[in-house]
Order: sequence, then C-alpha cells, then structure tokens
Amino acid sequence: MTFALHGIPVSKGIAIGKAVLISRAALEASHYLVEPGKEEAEAQKLLNAFDQVRLELDQLRQGLPKDAPQEMAAFLDVHGMILADPALAEKPIALIRTQRLNAAWALTTELNDLLEQFADIEDAYLKERANDIRQVAERVVKALNAQKQDPLVDPDFLPTSDIGVESIIVAHDIAPHDMLRFKEHAFTGFVTDLGGKTSHTAIVARSMEIPAVVGVRHASEMIRHGDWLVLDGERGVVIVAPDEHLLAEYRKLQTQVLKETRKLQQLKHAKTETADRVEIELFANIELPEDAVQAVKLGAVGVGLFRSEFLFMDRKQALPDEEQQYQEYRRVVDLMHGLPVNIRTIDVGADKALGGGDVSQTGTSPLGLRAIRWSLTEPEIFLTQIRAILRASAHGQARIMIPMLAHAKEIDETFRLIEKAKQQLHQRGKAFNPNIQVGAMIEIPAAALVLPLFIDRFDFLSIGTNDLIQYTLAIDRADHAVAHLYDPLHPAILNLLANNIGQAKRANVPIAICGEMAGDPALTKLLLGLGLTDFSMHFSQLLLVKREILKANVGLLRARVSRVLKAYEPEEQAKALERLLS
Repeated sequence: MTFALHGIPVSKGIAIGKAVLISRAALEASHYLVEPGKEEAEAQKLLNAFDQVRLELDQLRQGLPKDAPQEMAAFLDVHGMILADPALAEKPIALIRTQRLNAAWALTTELNDLLEQFADIEDAYLKERANDIRQVAERVVKALNAQKQDPLVDPDFLPTSDIGVESIIVAHDIAPHDMLRFKEHAFTGFVTDLGGKTSHTAIVARSMEIPAVVGVRHASEMIRHGDWLVLDGERGVVIVAPDEHLLAEYRKLQTQVLKETRKLQQLKHAKTETADRVEIELFANIELPEDAVQAVKLGAVGVGLFRSEFLFMDRKQALPDEEQQYQEYRRVVDLMHGLPVNIRTIDVGADKALGGGDVSQTGTSPLGLRAIRWSLTEPEIFLTQIRAILRASAHGQARIMIPMLAHAKEIDETFRLIEKAKQQLHQRGKAFNPNIQVGAMIEIPAAALVLPLFIDRFDFLSIGTNDLIQYTLAIDRADHAVAHLYDPLHPAILNLLANNIGQAKRANVPIAICGEMAGDPALTKLLLGLGLTDFSMHFSQLLLVKREILKANVGLLRARVSRVLKAYEPEEQAKALERLLS
C-alpha cells in the first residue's frame, strides 16, 4: 500500500531506491542492583567502557579518509569532548556507589536527566546537541555490553552488502561517525526519525550533497527493509511503496533536478551581478570553521555570520579559554584567504546551556537575558572572546559583530570593553588589528527605528530578520500555537527593511541581511527591489540565490516595489508582489 510520511527537508534533491533499515540504536540497558561490596568493580567497569569508546573515536579520527567531509572531524571532536567531560561519568559512578545501580542503568539514568534539560532549550542548534550526548552514551552502553566490534562497523547495522547503488538509509538516528561507513558505499539518501535542520545528520547530508529528510516520526517503525521509497528533499516527503505511475513521475522530476543542479554548479565562477549590471555580494553563514571551505568553493565573498556558540556548547566544566577560541577563529580566517569574516559574539542566554557555573538562571524567555545583554553581565567572558577575535584579526579580515543591541548605553559599554581588550593585548605584546571593524545586528524593532544611532557608531550593519520578525510581530517562534503567524512578508516587516536599507545606503554604511529571508530564492527579487546588495545565507543556498540575481533587473524591481510597500491588505499585496516578480 502506498502512503506518505512527512518530515523536515534538510538536504535538497530527490532519491529513489530500496529502504535499508538500520535497527534502532536505542539504549536498552539491563536494570539490576550490584551486590554489596562490588560497587567499585562496577564503577571501574564503566570507566573501562569510557576508555574503550575514547579509543574507538581516536581510531576513527586518525583513520578519516582524505575525501571525508570536513565537518566529520569536527563532529568526532565534539563527541570526544563530551566523552572527556568528567561530569558525564561522575553522577553515574555516584549512583553505583550510593544506590548500587549497575553501570548501564546508572549511565542511562544520568542521560535521561540531561535530555530533559536539553528539552527546555529554545535554541534549535543547541537543542540538537542532545543527540550528540545520547549517541556517545549509546556507544558506552554497547561497550558495557561487551559487544566486540570493529569501530567502523556497528553490529546494529545491516551487512554492508545490503547497501547498494539504489539504497536509501532509514534509521532512528545516525551518529556522525557512522556516516563514515556510508561514505564507502553508494547510497542515494536517508531518512531518520529524529533530527532537525541544525542536527549533525542534516549538516553532514548537506556537505555530502545527499537528499535527506529528518524528523520523520516513526519512519523506522513504519518502513520495512526492502520497501521502495521516493525521498523528496525539497518538500520533506517520503513516499513508501510508490506505484509505477508515481515512480515514473518522480524519475522524470529527478532527472530535471539533476540537470538543474549541474547548471547551478556552472554559476560558481560567474560574476554576481543583475541583468542591468548591479553588483551584488553574497556572503555565507557558517556554524563550523570547516564550513568556510565550502563557502569559498561556492563563490562567497566572505563570512557574513559566524555563529561562535558552537565553541561553548556541551560544556559542563570550563568554558573555552582565549587560546582555544583564538585558534578556532584564526582557522576560519585562514580558510577564507583574506576575505572578511564577521564573528558574532556569543548569542546565548539562560535558555541556552553552557558550561561552568557563571550563567545566571533567569528563565527561558526570548525577551530575557541573552546575546549582548548576557555578555555585558559577564564582562570577563566577553573580554576573553573579544581578545581572541582581536588576535585572529592579525591574520586576516576578522570583524566583530554584536547581536541584539537596542540602547545607546549598551553600545557605549560594548565599545568600552572592546577598547579594554585592546589595551590588555597591547600590554601583553600580542598582535591584532587596532582598526578592526565592528558591526551591529539589527534584530530588535527599537534598533530598526533608531538606525541613525547605529549608523553613526558602527562600521557595518546586518539585519537579523529571524529575530526582527519575531519581535516585531510579537511571536515566539518556539511556540507552535502562534508559529503560523510568523510572516516575513508582513507589511510592517517589509517597510522596516526598506527603511533600514535606504538609510544605511544613503549614509554609505554597508548593510546586509543575514536571516533566513536572505537565503530564500523566492524572496531574492523582492529584497533586490528594496535596495539590498549584500546577502548572507547558509552556503547551500548561495547558487540558488545567485541564479535569481543574474535574472533580475534592479531598475524595474525598484520602480515596482513601492506598490508592495503601500499594500496593507493581503489581496492587494499579493497582486503587487505578482507584478513585481513577473
């Protein structure tokens, strides 16, 4: 019987093939009490399992093939960091000693507590890191169960002979290190029960350019091994047991998509300008230093947004020190070969779990203590990050970008601390660019309404449309009850964007958009009509947006955009947009 499953599209393309079902790597730990007097032996058993998994990850890291995605090494490092955190073993060992729980039971008890904490985190990227902790714990449990295995071959997986040219992997979840095994065999896509747009599974899928749909609940239970599947990575649909008519239609569509992909690749070296010769700059948003490699390959002229939060995630003890941060920022700068790199200072708050005991708990409101507000309450942490960015600026165009500013006093205090960081480095004899550029993110309506305050003080501006839309429309994006009201085409949003872009252009201050709007090819012509010339997006969207730019005529778009800005009724706006895009 043919039926469709729906999930989250994370890597575009269409895959057609037979399902290779990977049994769920769930934590099925036995539960029993250790005999009195054997608690220490059980604790040592857990520590030995940690050592065994640590050795496996080291072997995987050292044995990475040359053509493995750059992200793979970073993910293995993250899993290694989780494993090295003594806190992961401390509570289970305490449970073994005080309650005599067996090692696997103690570990899964602690894991469940950690996963509950992550469930309360609003930030999608950090929330996905719960999967990393779970995957590390799964490997430890397997080690505890004394399952002898080659580190590259997990016994829960089906024999490699089942993976063929027309195979689609179906799993509850896939750990990054398991992706190595798939790289050695031909397969056309994968489907997972878990995951989101920022999960490691999604990031690796995009880097390998393999169609993928994640977050397809119960897919591994409803799909049988050997079922024919059609995976639509554009719409997030998985069709199970399609009939001949559906297969023929999707094969035709698949051929068209492949042709379009090849055509897109030809745009990599084309000059980014509109049909009427207006030059446009395309920047990449990245989350990992290794993303810079792909960004350069696809023609990005710089990094418009480097999310520095990845350095701070999954830490229960000390936060990364200045040297650790400096090395990572320098790596991005080196990989960009002299192109600008906008490093956004840490955008966290009480709703985003960090290490150490310095983070005050003030609730999880998106209107609470987060981003620069949080950084200014933790000046030593902020100074450490600024010093690291400054040191990286000695090697290329590292730039500082400050999120969530709204008040003049916040701006004043931010610049005071930047100057203090410069003085500290000067006293230590460390090299840095004394004229480093400092930019501000415009993501609060108050900032958008008083833009001259920012134009006068900053070297460049970047509009964070994700939060600007959320705050302007009073919608918590994490609240599913109102998520449908999140509308980038709301007249208030479009008028704010037009006003801000116009003011910055007249003042000769560079302004970009770095939110999801910038990477949506359906909105490219609209943004060009509003006067935008600097776009910043996930690198996977660069060529799609570039294609729209090459076809656009800015002169015509600007002449027609005024009707869109004056349209407040939905029908009136729809007609104005249709005329603009025609």
